[in-house]
Amino acid sequence: MNIFSKYHIFQIYMSIREKKSLTLYALLIIYLFMHKSETGLRSTIDRIEILKVIAHPVRIKILKELATGVKCVSDFEEFLDISQPNVSQHLSLLRRYGIIDYYVDGRLRCYFLRDPMVPDLIEILKKEYPEDLPVPACCSITKKGKYPGERRN
Repeated sequence: MNIFSKYHIFQIYMSIREKKSLTLYALLIIYLFMHKSETGLRSTIDRIEILKVIAHPVRIKILKELATGVKCVSDFEEFLDISQPNVSQHLSLLRRYGIIDYYVDGRLRCYFLRDPMVPDLIEILKKEYPEDLPVPACCSITKKGKYPGERRN
């Protein structure tokens, strides 16, 4: 990995931290650890871009629906309660990144999932975590020090 590549990843990470987008940050961490690739940095950057596209409440709802099966634009309008042009914009963006695709059935466009990671990500987002991880007793490397007190939210 060259210096520019490390810097690029760091900039993406910092922009996520600044915006405090926990959904995007969680998806980034989970996906990078679940899908370590031998193909190198290019596929990691592609994955980060896909996670950025997915990290929108409307698009997550669309993907949750598509995880259950093929849907048409009119199906999305009913449960999203947004206009048809707005639905089409979200679908177009997801399609541009190869996350979904469609086929034509008469006058209807029927959308379906293409990216195999989406069902896994949807399942992770559904999972409830009752509490934070336990506080470490001391530094795992130096075996010194103590956690000073309450965790900040």
